[in-house]
Amino acid sequence: MTLQLKVPKLVCSACAKTITEAIKKVDANAIVQADPKTKLINVETQASRTAIETALASVGYPSAA
Repeated sequence: MTLQLKVPKLVCSACAKTITEAIKKVDANAIVQADPKTKLINVETQASRTAIETALASVGYPSAA
């Protein structure tokens, strides 16, 4: 499934790298696109939305509701 999440703390490419690594720990085959300009991430994953949101929060990048 494809998820689109707004991550207010996503401000640079280093943030995007951290977010991508966190998601890959949950789903190694996930495809992650992170855009610091829009603060949006698109994730193609087999993991649940909750698992992805938990992974983001665990590295300091909680998604906005």
